Amino acid sequence: MKSDKIKKGLERAPHRALLYATGLSTADMSKPFIGIASSFTDLIPGHIGMRRLERFIERGVAAGGGVPFIFGIPGICDGIAMGHSGMRYSLASRELIADMIEAICSAHQLDGLVCLTNCDKITPGMMMGLTRLNIPSIVVTAGPMYSGNYKMRRLSFVNDTFEAVAKCAKGDMTKEEVADLEMCACPGCGSCQGLYTANTMSCLTETLGMSLPGCATALANSAKKDRIAEESGEKIVNLVRRGVQPRTILKKEAFENAIRMDMALGGSTNTVLHLMAIAKEAGVDISLETFDLLSKDTPHITSLLPSGKYFMEDLEYAGGIPAVMKQLKTKLHNVPTLTGKLIQQIAAEAPLYDEDVIHPVDKPVHAEGGIFVLRGNVAPEGAVVKQSGINAKVLKFKGKIRAFDSEESAIQAIMAKKIKKGECVTIRYEGPRGGPGMREMLGPTSAIVGMGLEEHCALITDGRFSGGTRGICVGHISPEAAAGGVLAVLKDGDDIVIDIAERTINVKLNEQEIKDRLKQWKAPEPRVTSGYLARYANMVTSASTGAVFEI
Repeated sequence: MKSDKIKKGLERAPHRALLYATGLSTADMSKPFIGIASSFTDLIPGHIGMRRLERFIERGVAAGGGVPFIFGIPGICDGIAMGHSGMRYSLASRELIADMIEAICSAHQLDGLVCLTNCDKITPGMMMGLTRLNIPSIVVTAGPMYSGNYKMRRLSFVNDTFEAVAKCAKGDMTKEEVADLEMCACPGCGSCQGLYTANTMSCLTETLGMSLPGCATALANSAKKDRIAEESGEKIVNLVRRGVQPRTILKKEAFENAIRMDMALGGSTNTVLHLMAIAKEAGVDISLETFDLLSKDTPHITSLLPSGKYFMEDLEYAGGIPAVMKQLKTKLHNVPTLTGKLIQQIAAEAPLYDEDVIHPVDKPVHAEGGIFVLRGNVAPEGAVVKQSGINAKVLKFKGKIRAFDSEESAIQAIMAKKIKKGECVTIRYEGPRGGPGMREMLGPTSAIVGMGLEEHCALITDGRFSGGTRGICVGHISPEAAAGGVLAVLKDGDDIVIDIAERTINVKLNEQEIKDRLKQWKAPEPRVTSGYLARYANMVTSASTGAVFEI
């Protein structure tokens, strides 16, 4: 066992002494050492219920014949970090999490790893770390939150509260109604109730074969989730004894399955960044072209929030990810999972309870996948849009640029009713390097919806979007403005055409006009010049390659 390096031989007497100080017995020294990387924190609703899950994972590890060791991994709540400088740390924390997984497991020579996670950057960060380590691992996602309820109407935190801010500013809601709503939107622990980034990543982790079937949608604080946690603890010991490493599961075909699942669900655009980053750790070549190719050949078959009508709890009751696999089975590679079962076997055995929640592939919500990759003179290296969140009547936008150099200045203009129908809000210098940290733009996109401009205005940015974004919103524009991308030289009044169906985004400037503007352009001074974010800005790559570190 890997842990023999710290517990076997005469020269390891000091190491054993320290291990005995933790309460281990001599019998424990012959058992596999299993790390439980827990992102429990009192700061994040999706993570406050993890203490209970830690107990069930420990119980499973012990039942399987291993020795459990819990260690902490930090997390950031995107909702709380949204709309201010704190959001710069969200995506950047993904790399820290991956590094911490590597550091703790390598320093202590752990034999196996259970990752207890849930929210936006924490799940992909842990997946990157365990893939890099390539020790037997399993992921337990803590589950979605139950829907809120206000005046007998089910609530989703992301859609209802963020959009309520603009509705109140517009006069469509009172401050008292907003105060009542905010008390009801989040009834307890769990990740946000729709198919936002956290839940999308849980679904894709299960599809990749790194979580037990049913884990992604099993609701937070449910007995089903407790049982999955305990079974995962027992399973990891078996994986250690069999020597099943993540990279034996995380082959290119598994990533293609995950991308197809993303397209079929209509998931968050953030998954483009995360799947490319995880694939890089696995040594698998996944590019924007992969997403675009599979999107064209994968129907969107669920109608989940934020753009649809159903909640994650509805997906759970309809059969969860195995049921989606059942509908999608002709599109999926028959690859192994850490359960020992092949994907097609999981799909064949899955019950499917509601085809209004999970449509057949021949009766899709949209004929193509939920995410499109756009290209054009604004984004020669690509940009990403969630087409499943756009009204079919407005798949082509022609309008005038309104350029802003920060998220804050754009929100101020939207809330002050200075944005008119037919205008394209352009937010730049918010990319991985320029932000730094590639902030999510849920504030401005929700404000546009709340102001009733969703079908009349577009928003483009080198930043990224929350899974809760809907409307004509194009993100990840590459190259980013801070790197001298065309976005940096767009001006108020420039004409732009965004054609979702044709997958194009172009400003009506000729090549020479763009070159002349770029010659006059000067890079802005860095917004952050010290600390982690300054280092991050110097090391991070383009969004078109996953915004990973370049060593």
